[in-house]
Amino acid sequence: MKEQQTKLKTRQRGNKARGFSVVEMVIVVAIGMTLMAIAMVQSQPALMQIRANTAKDQVQSALRTARESAISDRRSVQVEFLVNPAGNPPGSYVRLTRMGGGFGPNTVTLFMAIQNSVIFTTYNTLPDTPDGYGDAAPIYFGGLANGPPAGMFYQSDGTFITSTGIPINGTVFLGIPNQPSTARAITVLGTTGRVRSYHISSTTWFDY
Repeated sequence: MKEQQTKLKTRQRGNKARGFSVVEMVIVVAIGMTLMAIAMVQSQPALMQIRANTAKDQVQSALRTARESAISDRRSVQVEFLVNPAGNPPGSYVRLTRMGGGFGPNTVTLFMAIQNSVIFTTYNTLPDTPDGYGDAAPIYFGGLANGPPAGMFYQSDGTFITSTGIPINGTVFLGIPNQPSTARAITVLGTTGRVRSYHISSTTWFDY
């Protein structure tokens, strides 16, 4: 009997030794949450870069779609870069309109909001792109902020022109507000409609 009681006490002591106290569990959870918070903070720059790249891809794809549509449909396509358009959530947008050209009504083929808190923006600390089309405004075509008032168009030969048919060069600058490292730029060469994109590293632009 005495031997059995001794064995029972020994097992109980062993069970207590293997268990965790409430204080220990709280400490472990606190350490885990701290490590998680550190990981989240460290991942923020990478997440912002991903957001900026996604937005750049959206705009670049829209421009290429406009050019391809103009060529294939033999109809001019108007390209508009909009900020906080009426009736829509605040933000930056791209709108493509297929022009009827006397054969039917003008038709909006794309109305796209740029995602992930990215907007049309420039940063005072950053230079113009290597193409040198100007950076006095986030949308800058033909030396004009927001481009010519009468509009900009891809025409059926793939060129990017003003309403009077003059090829026009320009740049769309994007990024997350107050985050220069997320700066992206997309340039358009009017005579060919060619689109090129850039990302910033420190204060130097590099193409993709």
